[in-house]
Amino acid sequence: MTLIVMFVGLVLAIAIVTGAMKLPGTALKVGGGILALAVILVSFVLSSFRYVGDAQTGVVIRTVGGGSLPPGKIIATEGEMGPQADILPPGWHPWLWPFIYEIETPYVIVIKEGQIALLTASDGLPLPKGEIYAPEWDDADRGKMAGDAHYFLTKGKGYKGPQTSVLKPGTHRINPMLFTHEIVPVTNVKKATVGVIKSNVGEVLSGEAETPTEVVEKGQRGIWREPLGVAKYYLNTKAYEVTMISTAKWVISYTGRGTGAEQREIPVRTSDGFDFPVDVRVEYEIKPADAPLVVAIFEDDGEKLRERLNSAVRAIFRNNAEAVKALDYVNQRSLQESQSLAMLVEEMAKVGVTVTAVRIAGVAEDGSLDNLLKTLTDRQIADEEVKTFVQQQLAAEQRKALTRTEQEAEEEKRLATAQYEVQIAQADKEKVIIVADAEAEAIRIKSEAQAEAYRVIAEQIGKGNAALIELLKIVGERGINITPKVMVISGSPSANGSASTQSAEMTALIGTMLDSMISSEGSNN
Repeated sequence: MTLIVMFVGLVLAIAIVTGAMKLPGTALKVGGGILALAVILVSFVLSSFRYVGDAQTGVVIRTVGGGSLPPGKIIATEGEMGPQADILPPGWHPWLWPFIYEIETPYVIVIKEGQIALLTASDGLPLPKGEIYAPEWDDADRGKMAGDAHYFLTKGKGYKGPQTSVLKPGTHRINPMLFTHEIVPVTNVKKATVGVIKSNVGEVLSGEAETPTEVVEKGQRGIWREPLGVAKYYLNTKAYEVTMISTAKWVISYTGRGTGAEQREIPVRTSDGFDFPVDVRVEYEIKPADAPLVVAIFEDDGEKLRERLNSAVRAIFRNNAEAVKALDYVNQRSLQESQSLAMLVEEMAKVGVTVTAVRIAGVAEDGSLDNLLKTLTDRQIADEEVKTFVQQQLAAEQRKALTRTEQEAEEEKRLATAQYEVQIAQADKEKVIIVADAEAEAIRIKSEAQAEAYRVIAEQIGKGNAALIELLKIVGERGINITPKVMVISGSPSANGSASTQSAEMTALIGTMLDSMISSEGSNN
């Protein structure tokens, strides 16, 4: 474009001069010459303007003057010939004549979300000895180091070669003569995964590592002890090689239906010489803290790790089977599982793998132990029958003992009852005796009282009259009819007639009473 402007100005100036030469008078010719000179001057100035678009970067390459670059230098910082460190921002820029400068306008770098740009510098200080990546830029200088090539090559003291620092998502205007770039995805550590870093930059441990699987602290060169958690990271994946390790639980099946050699069932031989296959399921996981060790030993959680686990599982199951007989192996499946689990946990912990479960899914499913198992079944049936008989015998003995106990209890009950009855009879006897004694004593006391009373009465009124009074009491108490039915008179009168009369009356009364008593007894009978 600038050459066209110069060419048009030159053609126009020639046309003006040619036309002015045909004009009459010297003044017009001189005026035409001045005008032609002005056109050439304006076209020359206009030809120095260069335009850089909004989405472009102006790269200046000097082709004339300025002197040569020092040996080993590619980018000019002092106006030497060659690519210039300073770039042109968008807009018009004067004094860049095409015969002195070449202007290139590549598009700016656009880094989308989820991407980064890896940079390689074509100029700068030599990398320190033993380093293959330039040290990482400070956060404060990151924008200037990438966007200002002059600063990078002078005050920034940037290094030539691959840069550890990266460009993050966004629009970047950099000098493509200094930096080449490669756009790659960001490091994305997903769920149930950790990222183990193998750093190719940083402090180098002095001396040789104690073991080839040694891990190092963050910032040192080697496999970092601390893995990356779930997140996105803007890392130079060449300076920091990231290996994704799954922390989920995995199950390896060793079964006759397996498709790979490592998944085939495990053949074992017992101490009594029986060969049979065992179906096994092994569950394992890699804990985040153990992931760096896994990477140090196996590089990842793939084929090499599974080969190590397969080898350990087969060896442990075979060794355990050699110590038992076939029937014991079948009967002690849970014991074999627990023993194998303990041994696998110990063995695989050495390489950062946590075995969480071991399960025997089947034993001798190919029929190799059918006869042996039949014998075992028959033996178990016989054992169960013996146990049943023993239980029945125990039950019979218990029933016998129960019957004897019941009989003894009944006898004890009867004995206790008899003892109680004897005690009751003895008590009744004592009661009767006491009552009788009491009655006898009462009668005695009463009799004595009556006798004393009779004696006193007799002394006062005579014995006959006292007797008559007692008889009358009896007549009154018993309701005896005293009307005489028989009159019996005997004896002779006494001198005064009273004694005989009383005797006769007494005799009649007694007769009447006797008759009444006889009649009463006859009616009762």
